[in-house]
Amino acid sequence: MWRVLKPGSYCAVLIGDTRRKKIYIPLAYKVMNRFLSMGFILREDVIKIQHNCRATGFWVKKSKLYNFLLIMHEHLFIFQKL
Repeated sequence: MWRVLKPGSYCAVLIGDTRRKKIYIPLAYKVMNRFLSMGFILREDVIKIQHNCRATGFWVKKSKLYNFLLIMHEHLFIFQKL
């Protein structure tokens, strides 16, 4: 993104986190840190709640059975190239 955007341009990234073997993996923050390290500035972090997820019914039962919380949000990062 850094190569193709002109100075002053914006870039938006919608990303969610994940879980592997009951361990929460904060992918969104890893992506945010990568953009910041490249020289972008973070203008906004909009947290989007996931409604009506098709897999929710399946995972509600599994979360109770295996004792973990569902991830019910995604991050919309808005970056600006200076």
